[in-house]
Amino acid sequence: MSKLEKAKNFRKSKAGTYLSIGTTVFGTLGVVKQFRTARGEGDTLRVVDAVVRAAVIVTGVAVLLRELRDLSGDDVLAG
Repeated sequence: MSKLEKAKNFRKSKAGTYLSIGTTVFGTLGVVKQFRTARGEGDTLRVVDAVVRAAVIVTGVAVLLRELRDLSGDDVLAG
């Protein structure tokens, strides 16, 4: 198995998904900093940009959590 194939398999693993969630959540620190700075300066456009970026992060984490749920096979609705 080549290194590229191993990397692709890791990305689809539980550990890879947890790592993706962690790095995505870590990105919120920059968004929070941008939001506070923009609000302090009264820059409405940057505040809106920070809010949109926060929405992207929330959506990304939701998608990753769904992927993690699918990997675990514990789907209650599959019934």
